[in-house]
Amino acid sequence: MNICVFCSAYSLDERYSAPAAEFARLLGHGGHTLVWGGSNAGLMGVLADGVKEAGGRLVGVLVELLAHKGYQGADELVMTRDLAERKAQLLMRADAVVVLVGGLGTLDEVTEVLELKKHALHDKPVVVLDTTGFYDGLRSQLERMDAEGFLPRPLAELITFAGSPAEALALLAPASE
Repeated sequence: MNICVFCSAYSLDERYSAPAAEFARLLGHGGHTLVWGGSNAGLMGVLADGVKEAGGRLVGVLVELLAHKGYQGADELVMTRDLAERKAQLLMRADAVVVLVGGLGTLDEVTEVLELKKHALHDKPVVVLDTTGFYDGLRSQLERMDAEGFLPRPLAELITFAGSPAEALALLAPASE
């Protein structure tokens, strides 16, 4: 399975990097391909290193302005002109999407993927791996949108939340069937 992961390009402490490293190991040992932002920095680098060490494949989609941060060990590295093209390429190459901790870029990526899914422009599983409660506010906001009628599809059809790396990978299983 080609699994797109959105996450931070910043180096973060162990409470964030350890779940990312564990998810990477599981992804690689499962023979999956990581489709990610192509960077060697921060959690992106942790993910790529872990997947590679565990025998998985790496497909990076890098935007030109960040070419200097490209991961040198990728099996495939795609260069895009801008962030919009990068997001489109990431989604196109993925069978499923997993969201780890991140900042504004990660939030932008996940909301675009959800907007596209809301309009049935894809039906790929979207899972938020949230081991620390980092996304409690996002989850609460999405639940409120669902409860108050702002979503044309039930929230559970758009996104799921996982409390562990193993649970996140298990929630993607329907994508591989």
